[in-house]
Amino acid sequence: MGAGLRPGRLWCTALALTFAGCTVAPHRPAPARPPPEAARLAQAAAVMGATGLSDAPMPTAWWTLFNDNTLSELQAEAAASNLDLQAAVARIDESRAQLGLARAAQAPQLAAEASYARSAQSEYAPLARLGAPTTATSAWQIGLQAGWELDLWGHLRQLGAAADARLQASGYGAHAVRVSVAGDIARTYLLLRGAQSQLALAVQQRAIAAHLVRLAESRGRHGVATRFEAAAAQAEVAVADARRTRLERQCDALMNALALLLGQAPRILDARLLVRAGLPPMPRELPIGIASDLARQRPDILRADAQLRAAVADIGAAEADFYPRIRLTGSLGVQAFALSDLGSWHARRFSLGPSLYLPLFEGGRLQSQLALTQARHRSAAIAYQQTVLHAWHEVDDALSAHAAERERHTHLALAVAQQQTALDVSRRAWQEGTADFTAVLVAQRTLISGQAQLSESATAVALTVVALYRALGAGWSDTLAEGPPGSVR
Repeated sequence: MGAGLRPGRLWCTALALTFAGCTVAPHRPAPARPPPEAARLAQAAAVMGATGLSDAPMPTAWWTLFNDNTLSELQAEAAASNLDLQAAVARIDESRAQLGLARAAQAPQLAAEASYARSAQSEYAPLARLGAPTTATSAWQIGLQAGWELDLWGHLRQLGAAADARLQASGYGAHAVRVSVAGDIARTYLLLRGAQSQLALAVQQRAIAAHLVRLAESRGRHGVATRFEAAAAQAEVAVADARRTRLERQCDALMNALALLLGQAPRILDARLLVRAGLPPMPRELPIGIASDLARQRPDILRADAQLRAAVADIGAAEADFYPRIRLTGSLGVQAFALSDLGSWHARRFSLGPSLYLPLFEGGRLQSQLALTQARHRSAAIAYQQTVLHAWHEVDDALSAHAAERERHTHLALAVAQQQTALDVSRRAWQEGTADFTAVLVAQRTLISGQAQLSESATAVALTVVALYRALGAGWSDTLAEGPPGSVR
């Protein structure tokens, strides 16, 4: 199995080459494309067959590899009822509305207006002193107003691009939540099945200990055993009972954790999850794809990339804010002192012309705004690099843990087989009177410990599969990379 670890290392070496070019650039560092030799190295590593790994395309619903219907059902229910996913979808709607506002600012605006006012001047008003009438008059006005900013320097266009990138980031964020929720459900479910397996083992071991109690008591009645044997056997029963109580509490907590992930009340899933205990069978082959696909498989990398593009667009908008803004405005309508005169040709009014806005002095606001966007861009670039580096480490750790845990499980299985043989031999020798009870007790304790470690290792192997696919970004549809911005599948 030690040799099987090397291909996983080679896969991560290819991953290192894939992201070796990811550095902070003046603007947006595009995700680096792996050199052809990196992709070939990754493929060669998978072909070598490291611990069942394959370079076949990674499945979206990777949990189906366990062939466990209950797990698949829980994943489907969580996709519709998990509250974290619902909150992520709400954030997408929020970002979509922000994009709508940014696009609306680029379009021409048209508004209708109508007003009526009746007014009179004071007899002491300056105009009244000059002879203006002080009697009350009415004023009617109906018309349309229009305006459009030419956006010659791209201020509004860059704001729209930033909003569009943030919408995409929200979409990828929702998929990152989906990856996390899928991993949490699978991990909690496997922990539950592992605890149930150990609970069944504790029940079985209690039955063995109870049988040894009866044998020890029988031997004591016939005068061939001491009270030590009976007391030691009864102690083993008490230990098994204590272990069973702890495992039952652990199972309850895990079933409630699954209910919470599905947005359900406590104890709702107990009836379903107590039907069958035991870990699902381990997949024979784990398709993990190739290293060059990681940048498209991990939604957190795509989200960081979209946030970086939004920061670049914000810089463009801040730079364009230094230049003059030209806006075309116009109005058309009718105005009269009497309602009946509004239909007259002479009541018409209109205006049309450009307006220019040029910032001259704003106390350093524009410079500070530009510096702020540039600082946010640097932060986004660093966050992008951190995300890529974190993904690289997660994949490397998951591959190493999977190979090491499978090797450990193989050794533990051999150890348990030998411990079972040792217990059988010591028990026969005790029954025949050629060995004392201490040998049986030691062999039984050793076997119980070995079986518990084997069960824990089997759970750990399954959990490394979860960690591996979580690190690879599996659990969402990678067609989003070519799909419409912010779409959620």
